[in-house]
Amino acid sequence: MVHDIHIGIARKDRKKIAQSLAHLLADTYSLYLKTHSFHWNVTGPQFNSLHLMFEQQYNALWMAADEVAERIRTLDEVAPGSYSQFAGLTSIKEETGVPEWKNMVRQLQDGHEAAAATARKVVKVAVDSGDDGTADLATGRLKDHEKTAWMLRALLA
Repeated sequence: MVHDIHIGIARKDRKKIAQSLAHLLADTYSLYLKTHSFHWNVTGPQFNSLHLMFEQQYNALWMAADEVAERIRTLDEVAPGSYSQFAGLTSIKEETGVPEWKNMVRQLQDGHEAAAATARKVVKVAVDSGDDGTADLATGRLKDHEKTAWMLRALLA
């Protein structure tokens, strides 16, 4: 038996919020994949510290993707979960090669800044729809992406 959900957010608003979250999920997953690839393939004088840092970052992104997807499901919408869906939703630029370490760091910085911008849009949609739960989640993601971008920028200073 299917039950309607009554969480104080209209169905049309839940759909709009979930669509914005789908973009954040795609950015998160795409950034996870890129970070994991860079973890595997980084070389150079910063190898050890970058290898470990990238591992911490991709683990955090993996957990964040799950949190975002589960929020979409909480809103009674379907979370995207295929590469083709993510490719159509993400703002993260794909990297198919193996750049040198400074370019890896720069690309990840750009990716975290792009994901922060996406999270900021989610906050606005959520606030406009009275969805404090999603606004809180997206604000946390926004802060994490901004902090990670700052840390990556500091490596290149």
